Amino acid sequence: MRVKCVICDTIENIEKNSLQAKRLRNRRIHMYLCNKCNNRIEKKTKERHATGNFRLYREKKTTDCLL
Repeated sequence: MRVKCVICDTIENIEKNSLQAKRLRNRRIHMYLCNKCNNRIEKKTKERHATGNFRLYREKKTTDCLL
């Protein structure tokens, strides 16, 4: 299966029956990143996390009681 990296537009071939190919076929929202871009993003994220200024903003769960 031919796939294209969403960041650098590199076209690569992945195994047609692999789990990653199945996810890309069945869930169109999933994006493919080549190994080079994936490693670069992972490295930069770890560097930002190490500074202490990196925060994940998650939606707060609210519990509304009807009683």
